[in-house]
Amino acid sequence: MRIISVNVNGIQAAVERGLLSWLQAQNADVICLQDTRASAFELDDAAFQLDGYFLYACDAEVPAQGGVALYSRLQPKAVINGLGFETADRYGRYLQADFDKVSIATLLLPSGQNGDEDLNQKFKLMDDFARYLDKQRRKRREYIYCGSLYVAQQKLDIKNWRDSQQSPGFLAPERAWMDEIIGNMGYVDALREVSREGDQYSWWPDNEQAEMLNLGWRFDYQLLTPGLRRFVRSARLPRQPRFSQHAPLIVDYDWTLTN
Repeated sequence: MRIISVNVNGIQAAVERGLLSWLQAQNADVICLQDTRASAFELDDAAFQLDGYFLYACDAEVPAQGGVALYSRLQPKAVINGLGFETADRYGRYLQADFDKVSIATLLLPSGQNGDEDLNQKFKLMDDFARYLDKQRRKRREYIYCGSLYVAQQKLDIKNWRDSQQSPGFLAPERAWMDEIIGNMGYVDALREVSREGDQYSWWPDNEQAEMLNLGWRFDYQLLTPGLRRFVRSARLPRQPRFSQHAPLIVDYDWTLTN
C-alpha cells in the first residue's frame, strides 16, 4: 500500500504546475491533500479528477480557505467529514476514509504564522485533536493520519533550529505537543520509523535563498497507530518536483488495502 500526502497551498495552482499528472504516475492507493482552498462542489469538476480514483473533499465555511481532499483507488466503506469540534470543522480541516481494518485521514492545522489569532487557533485545535487522539487509542482498528501539522518536532526536523525557537512551528509548546502524541500516546512517525537522517524537510520559506540552501522545516507527517509500526517499508520526501511550498510525503506499507 502506498500513501501520498501533500499540502498543495491551493489545488488550482498545484494542478497548473502538473500535480495531477505526477500523482497519476505514482501508483498510490490513497492520496491525501491539505489546504485545497476549494469547495467540494468545485472539486467535482473534471479538471480535478484522477483516472481510476474516487475523490472526496471537505471544505471550509469561508470560501478559498483551508479544505482537505482524498483520492482513493478503492471505494471506502465510509467517509467521515470533520471531527465534531469547531476548530476543525468550520475550516474543513479533517476528512477520514474507513476501509476494512484501517482508517486513513487527511488533516490540516493552521500554520500559526499569520499573527496571534492564527496561532491561538492552532493551539486550540492542537488541544482538541490531542484529546481526540487519546480517545482513538481505545478503538479496535488502525489509523493513519496524514497531517500537515506545521510543527517541526525535533532539531533534526529544521535547518536553523537555534534561530527558530521563537518562531511558530518550532515553539516549545508545539514541540511538547508532538512529544506527547509520539512519545506518551505511542503514535508512530512513519518517516522516522525508517530513517533518522537529517535534511529531510517538507516545507521551505518562499524565497530563493531558502530553496538554494535547503533552509527547510519538516511540517508534514503520516502518524500511525502502534499496530502499523512494523508495516512501514519506506518513506521519502522528494524535493522535486514540487507543486507548492510543501514536498510530498510518500510512504509504502506492507499492507494490502481492502474494503
